[in-house]
Amino acid sequence: MQLAKQLAIFLENHPGMLASVCEALAKEKINIHALTTSDTVDHSVIRMIVSDTRKALLLFEERGTLVVEDDVILMEASNKPGTLGKIARTLADSNINIEYCYCASAPNSKKGLLVLRVSEIKKAMKILNTTE
Repeated sequence: MQLAKQLAIFLENHPGMLASVCEALAKEKINIHALTTSDTVDHSVIRMIVSDTRKALLLFEERGTLVVEDDVILMEASNKPGTLGKIARTLADSNINIEYCYCASAPNSKKGLLVLRVSEIKKAMKILNTTE
């Protein structure tokens, strides 16, 4: 488990926007470790954790793209039923809100990658470190 920097990029919601973001990062040799998108009628938010946050942040700012940096928890967790529920219950019992999360794992993988944005990140990391 580690504290990670996540970028939230706000873009128009139309074909090719995600492709442009990924191509710009690839051109600068910045790898994407985690990514999620959400949309509204007129814009989308791309949240991502990348290999070089500073470089990516400057890249988007130079292009005039609205980008916000946040702290998130990045952790590997068992890929089995109930794992996320146990993590969520542990945080809830400590009165820590999960503002949002996203995760992924291949069906046959023993572990998956979980990204958590929580109300009290230091407290959450301390609690989750003791329950791993």
